[in-house]
Amino acid sequence: MNSEFWQARWQEGRIGFHQSEVNPLLIKYINHLDLPVGSRIFVPLCGKSIDMVWLAEQGHEVVGVELVESAVQEFFAEHNISPTIYQHTDNPANKYYQGQLSGQSSKQTITLWVADIFALAADDIGAIDAVYDRAALIALPADTRPKYSDQIQQLSHHASQLLLTLNYDQNEWAGPPFSISPDQILQYYSDYYQIAELEGEPATLNANPEMTVTEHVWLLDDKRD
Repeated sequence: MNSEFWQARWQEGRIGFHQSEVNPLLIKYINHLDLPVGSRIFVPLCGKSIDMVWLAEQGHEVVGVELVESAVQEFFAEHNISPTIYQHTDNPANKYYQGQLSGQSSKQTITLWVADIFALAADDIGAIDAVYDRAALIALPADTRPKYSDQIQQLSHHASQLLLTLNYDQNEWAGPPFSISPDQILQYYSDYYQIAELEGEPATLNANPEMTVTEHVWLLDDKRD
């Protein structure tokens, strides 16, 4: 999955992974992260997810990373936010858009980086209290996932994660989104996290609605705590 693939998907409007409503599993399980108001939540490969608005409405700061700049622009435009754009001081290929939700009594900042997530450092992202990964890990092929999981841990300093994955018969659909098994979750994260499966429930894959799919919710807590 190179950058041209995702640029083309957004340009052509082939974004079936984008949800028009807040993910109900986020609402159901966010409390398992035990976050005080004002926490900073990291959303990797965020697209223009409406989940970020919901997190901000709960009183949290949101930091996202997205490869495709038009997705970030659409996010702010669709939510009537006028962002300020900042260029990375050392890497001109990276920039971030930053704005606040309008009409909120307590303004919460949303910062969305336009960058390759592997080109960012923890100092760029800043302090992170939790990670919400709804569609990042499942968007990546198997050979990229170990590098990705390591990068998320480095960027967030092993902050707790709420992770959503899909599992299905890979002979029926090649992906993305990709099928990820419980054994693979252990492979990617068990060295540093206590892993708990909060739920596994039937789900529908937009690209193949007849296929049997389960969506899994994982809570990852730093073993060092």
